[in-house]
Amino acid sequence: MKIIALPSIDADQFPCFPEMAGWVKDEPQHAAVRVPGEFQHFNLHVVLKGKGFVYVDGRRFELQAGDAFLFGPHQEQRYGSSPDDPWDVYFVHFYGTKIKEYLAEKGFLRTSLWTLKSTGRLRDAFEALVAEGESSQAWRPALFSALAYAIVVEFAAQAAPLAPRKEGGSAAAILELLPLMQERACEPFELREWAGRAGVSTFYFCKLFRKVMQSSPMEFVALCRIRQAKTMLIENRDLPLADIAEACGYPSVSYFIQRFKKQEGLTPREYRRNV
Repeated sequence: MKIIALPSIDADQFPCFPEMAGWVKDEPQHAAVRVPGEFQHFNLHVVLKGKGFVYVDGRRFELQAGDAFLFGPHQEQRYGSSPDDPWDVYFVHFYGTKIKEYLAEKGFLRTSLWTLKSTGRLRDAFEALVAEGESSQAWRPALFSALAYAIVVEFAAQAAPLAPRKEGGSAAAILELLPLMQERACEPFELREWAGRAGVSTFYFCKLFRKVMQSSPMEFVALCRIRQAKTMLIENRDLPLADIAEACGYPSVSYFIQRFKKQEGLTPREYRRNV
């Protein structure tokens, strides 16, 4: 077993930052149980050898070399090694506002179970992060962020769903609606319309949406609006903020500035000047 643990930082300081990383090998008793709400970070485990198990929505899944699981913040977690064929598993706990947005956009919050086309570069990325954590060099948080981000991006490039959650037709309909919701995010948001498109009540639409995306419909739309605003700020540098605010669905410039700064940590003008 090898583990590094890092000091906590502001979640908005870097796009992605590791809280803990390492690996567990030949430990048949290795297991973890966390109740909902207990663990506030993302938790990625990649099996390189042997076997193990993980529970998702109360159902047990067997894992083997080349499989992985990714739990989001505050999810219930229960997993462990096979006592007969103990796994070699690499793991990282990480956090960051921007990395959650990236994973949501790529569809990695809709299920916890994944299989990987290749694990070689991913293993190298894990080992680079742990090596930096074990080095005696000065504290370099930007490098830790880059190394953790490299793990997540390589995982995203290699992963395919292993066993999708049993979400039912309604949840599948929500996933199908996401591209259209992104396209129309800057229009006034009508919850009743989107619930109708999914064929469910507004209450169940919100409940299902949060289960699938780990955010509310309005939070998802808000992220899409900010993303569009960022694009317009860079591609149209002379465009007044009032025009961008109106185009992105904000009722006023002041509200646009308030929401942008809360999400990005910068005002729109500061973002435009710095990028």
